[in-house]
Amino acid sequence: MSIRVVLADDQALIREGFRAILARGGDVEVVGEAADGRAAVELVRRTRPDVVLMDIRMPVLDGLAATAQICTDPKLSGSRVIIVTTYELDDYVFAALRAGASGFLLKDLEPEELRRAVATVAAGDALLAPSVTRRLIAKFASVPGRDPILRERLGSLTDREREVTALAAKGLGNAEIATRLGISPTTAKTHVSRAMSKVGARDRAQLVVFAYESGVASAPGP
Repeated sequence: MSIRVVLADDQALIREGFRAILARGGDVEVVGEAADGRAAVELVRRTRPDVVLMDIRMPVLDGLAATAQICTDPKLSGSRVIIVTTYELDDYVFAALRAGASGFLLKDLEPEELRRAVATVAAGDALLAPSVTRRLIAKFASVPGRDPILRERLGSLTDREREVTALAAKGLGNAEIATRLGISPTTAKTHVSRAMSKVGARDRAQLVVFAYESGVASAPGP
């Protein structure tokens, strides 16, 4: 079954380039394009794609607001958003993750990286580059323990679930978590899934946001 993708960017040349790159893989179907954020949201509601490639700066409604609308709509829970932009600014990255994005890519990426990113997010994983995401979440996350909702969600986790959440925040995949804790990859995946469910994380990226905001993960070094 092919991965269904929506392209949202105000530049037609960018959309055409992404469409051509994704078509080379043979397992991706671009089901629609939008040139502004509002049109993107409407298109996603109509087509229910697996992945949305979303620009940040667009007319009518910017990509961050559009992402938030998509990710907070229960009817669109199966649609994941990847922010693709030219802006490697700290506040943009963090805002994208807080809005519900499953990943963040720069437009100077290689074609194979784009195809791999779409496949990764469609599979339910997140694009969590340690050099960007962990540093930014640690920098901009709220002071641990101040939010009573965070404290309540944190209290719902078992010790093992806290461990896997902290390791996920460091960018480790299920196999790496399994090796670190001496458990099977299947067991690691189960613990991650349970932790996501308990804290209300839409996907792995949101679990990482929770890890830093709640204090489960300590701030990484430079």
